[in-house]
Amino acid sequence: MPATRFVHLVRHAEPAPDGSGLTARGRGQAELLGERLGRLPLTSLHHGPLPRAAETARIVGERAGVRPEPAATAGDYVPHVPRRDELPPHLADFYLGFLADTPPEEAEAGRALARRATDLYTGPAEGDTVRHDVVVTHNFLVAWLVREALHAPRWRWLGINHSHASLTTIRHTPGRAPYLHVQNDMSHLTPESRWTDAPPEEHV
Repeated sequence: MPATRFVHLVRHAEPAPDGSGLTARGRGQAELLGERLGRLPLTSLHHGPLPRAAETARIVGERAGVRPEPAATAGDYVPHVPRRDELPPHLADFYLGFLADTPPEEAEAGRALARRATDLYTGPAEGDTVRHDVVVTHNFLVAWLVREALHAPRWRWLGINHSHASLTTIRHTPGRAPYLHVQNDMSHLTPESRWTDAPPEEHV
């Protein structure tokens, strides 16, 4: 019989401007997140290949006592480029403009990775033991999996945003719809380390 599975989705902590990893503040964010996740019986910790995700996962793993494992499915990619007729007319120009620089080959690779990520990071656990799986990734994939949990149209990953080192947890219980347990939660962070990806007027 399948068991309940908690999938903990983490956007990487604040990145260094040169792409080499995290800022000092970002490392602090990752430490606080690791302390929070360390209170759970974690089963796995996957992370994307880019330095900002890899360093976040390393720090989280050290604090939470779990070994990080790299996964291309947790990388930074566009999961779905919608056609114009998929989008509400009043939003089409904005979102198609946002995605206009995505080359066709990159869009196809993103679709394939998103399909694999959906298979890996959704659904109840196999066997009879509850799982807690952590995925340290990027905003686009977190948004895609939130959209999947809500059974929203494929284009609706657009406009769902998550902050640095925030936690989004989706519970997959057999026989039930996925439950969005928490989203973009930053309660583990200090006030000065929250909303580091947003201008002051967007802090709430």
